[in-house]
Amino acid sequence: MNKIIQVGMAAYGMSGKVFHGPLLKSLGGFWLKKIVERTSEKSKTDFPETVRVKTWDEILFDQNIELVVVNTPNAHHFEMCKQALQANKHVVVEKPFTVTKEEARKLIELAKQQNRVLTVFQNRRWDGDFLTVQQVVKQNLLGKLVEFEGHYDRYRNYVEANTWKEETGPGSGILYNLGSHMIDQALVLFGMPQAITAELRAQRPGGSIDDSYHLILHYSDIRVILKSSYLVREQGPRYILHGTDGSFLKWGIDPQEDALKAGRLPLEPNWGAEPESEWGLLNTTYNGLHYKSKIETLAGNYRHFYENVYDAIVHNAPLAVKPEEALQTIQIIEAAYQSHQEKRTIDL
Repeated sequence: MNKIIQVGMAAYGMSGKVFHGPLLKSLGGFWLKKIVERTSEKSKTDFPETVRVKTWDEILFDQNIELVVVNTPNAHHFEMCKQALQANKHVVVEKPFTVTKEEARKLIELAKQQNRVLTVFQNRRWDGDFLTVQQVVKQNLLGKLVEFEGHYDRYRNYVEANTWKEETGPGSGILYNLGSHMIDQALVLFGMPQAITAELRAQRPGGSIDDSYHLILHYSDIRVILKSSYLVREQGPRYILHGTDGSFLKWGIDPQEDALKAGRLPLEPNWGAEPESEWGLLNTTYNGLHYKSKIETLAGNYRHFYENVYDAIVHNAPLAVKPEEALQTIQIIEAAYQSHQEKRTIDL
């Protein structure tokens, strides 16, 4: 990475501190020049040489900044991405891409007009467990796949105070938050579904947002179920795959987020590797032989997202996460809400 891309970050909350900041720091091709921190300077310890600014305009009007990271609350994504593209910046925006598919379409068109890179931080494409599931599907280890079930569950039986994520408003709720990851993974594996059936609920006492969903994505030859809840104290498998020849079950969750929260960087040996106790169970018949054993989880690495962003900006490489794919995720989220409200299956 001989060229240095100067970066401006729109906020320094959880996503900036845990994900974007450390990942940019781990790659020599980026320099985090400015961070917007209106009321504090929490980033000073992690990025002492970075300039802390009070306004978004101080990033927009800095002609030396080529790339901006829009990691603000969901309702602000569209307007801030629009402003950044109009200022001739490349853009990485946190998931979810936008609140509505129309907003997504407008940003995609604007990025094309401006000839700027626009991509969405769907980092969980680089989870080790998902990479392993991809290989199980790609190599037909289960024969003809008939059912896929994905879970993204947590246990938080209280409503967290003083966070926009617990407040009603555009883009709030668990489906935009965790659902955007799971839907994106389903799209990577199986493409756009034909229809969706969805149920959303607010399960926690005193909660004002949806904190549980059950989605069924309808395909011609496979049923895809995506589930999430904040009230799952005992975790079941994260992925459950069944096919004509066997099954694959995977417990646990990729270790990278916890490592990043602990201040580690994805430069150390064996980054993203899981302990054997977390490996998934494969029970199948393959090439005439019955096989039942654990499968070593592939090591994930979120750095690959920003490596691709660098290559897209500097070398005009294809984007790993295309904005058109992120638009499909928003289309499915909107259809899920319609399905829930109208209590019917929605064609896509």
